[in-house]
Amino acid sequence: MARVVVVGGGFAGLASAARLAKLGHAVSLLEAEPTLGGALRPVEQDNFSWDASASTTLLPAVVRDLFRKSGRPLERELELEPVEIVREHRFRDRTSVRLPGGSRAAQVAAFDELTDKRGRPQGQAWVDHVGTYGAVWEALRQHVFEARTTAPPVEVTALLRSREMLHRRLRADFSDERLRLVAGHPFEAAGHVLRDVPAWAGLTAYLEQRFGAWRPVGGMSALATALADRMATRKVEVHTSTPAVDLVLRNGRAVGVRTAEGEVDADAVVVATDPRNLPALKVHAARATPAIPPFVVHLGLEGAVPDLPAELVLHGDPTLVVRPGGRAPEGGHAWTVHVRGRIFEDILVALARHKVDVRDRVVSRVDLSPRDLVERWHGSPLGVVWRGRSTARLGPTTPIAGVYAAGAHAVGGDGLPFVGLSAALVAQAIGPA
Repeated sequence: MARVVVVGGGFAGLASAARLAKLGHAVSLLEAEPTLGGALRPVEQDNFSWDASASTTLLPAVVRDLFRKSGRPLERELELEPVEIVREHRFRDRTSVRLPGGSRAAQVAAFDELTDKRGRPQGQAWVDHVGTYGAVWEALRQHVFEARTTAPPVEVTALLRSREMLHRRLRADFSDERLRLVAGHPFEAAGHVLRDVPAWAGLTAYLEQRFGAWRPVGGMSALATALADRMATRKVEVHTSTPAVDLVLRNGRAVGVRTAEGEVDADAVVVATDPRNLPALKVHAARATPAIPPFVVHLGLEGAVPDLPAELVLHGDPTLVVRPGGRAPEGGHAWTVHVRGRIFEDILVALARHKVDVRDRVVSRVDLSPRDLVERWHGSPLGVVWRGRSTARLGPTTPIAGVYAAGAHAVGGDGLPFVGLSAALVAQAIGPA
């Protein structure tokens, strides 16, 4: 039985700890905050509770695999519900499209509501673009995301080394700027520049079309609670309010983790937080640039408010992303607004310009700057910003023997689904006890 120390109690750390404990390892988890969950932990004020995670949807297969391979199946611990409309996009010209998930035909119908300057429906153009990613996903799933092949096929290597960037792919596939905005939105919302995002990363549109979007009933905090309970089930030794100070190295290999209270011995260490927080890894992460989080405003509202989908994208400068959801007192509503771009006015005024006027409904408000979010999560919750094909990431292995990396900083995809896959890769790399 190996002693494994997991640094970080967010989704990546909890998922890694659960998998490794089930494989027979003696696992200790170190979390800097008083509670587990990381970005899954909600923001709370005035009896309102808001999801704080930048990602609000999951791929069911990733979560089901995690629960199945660490104990009781997902259905006994947590209920997932499908999100029929993944997001609604409203454009500057006052047109809009509601993007459904899990159905090619539904997406054709939705985009056929958009016509170009010649009056041509855009549904076929959209699904033709998304369809190009089917083979891409299958290749990368088998050799990169669900398993790391030592010698991947030539076509996979060529794909990963391609110089084609997403902005060029979108310009080639779409003459209509609105479709380019829809396809590029997930990346720009995560702080990336499309000129620096590899074209293959656009496969997220394929995943949404094929598998749909799902969310936990009760919000992301319900997922955090289920995983925290799994720590007890798997007998993971949890230390909260215990930030890791650095790795303990001997002859170039990690043999433990140093905390303010002392050293925790380890045969292997999983870093499920920003590797820059640990001096021993900082030099190896120097080439990576953290993605800057958006400006976030949590609103507690009362009374009648507009009926919105799970995510409303209001394109402009700034671009506003409105997410209803969370817990509110009776008669109230919890909204979260993510802001990208130049801010010249109060966010409530900007919303009103888009015909979403709730200025007289606000009874609670929490404003969080990018700096606030980085401090809250001890690093960027969005991981590493894309810098083309040479983007440097650590994970699942690192240059230091015995040290592995999981989480947003370790994977070439954004959101909780890819974070979950990174934990599975770490478990595979370490192997059974």
